[in-house]
Amino acid sequence: AATLSLSLAACSSVASSGDGRQADPVADGSTFSLAPGATVTLADASTLRYERVVNDSRCQPDVQCVWAGDAEVAFTWRSEGGGRDAFSLHTGRGEKSHAIGERTATLVALGRGAAPEATLRITLE
Repeated sequence: AATLSLSLAACSSVASSGDGRQADPVADGSTFSLAPGATVTLADASTLRYERVVNDSRCQPDVQCVWAGDAEVAFTWRSEGGGRDAFSLHTGRGEKSHAIGERTATLVALGRGAAPEATLRITLE
């Protein structure tokens, strides 16, 4: 539990400005959290927006389930040149990573509640 707490503390929450965008670009290799509707700028000046949770069938905490379930989270990536890619990432079954330009976005964790934060990692390929 202590290791998990330290690991989560190392993740930075992304603060956004009034227009929903983060002030500083997310560095390649970093892990960060986003709230639904928030947009971050990546190192290549492209943007990644956390749209919404599409479906969440994950087992509730403190409940014994036959399987852990899955949550599907929708994102939109826009290249600096104007290209657009709408995609979903999953917590269980389905894709956990997606190529966005020269980078890969990976869903590391998804919080609980009506508007759960998504924790992502961006890596340069």
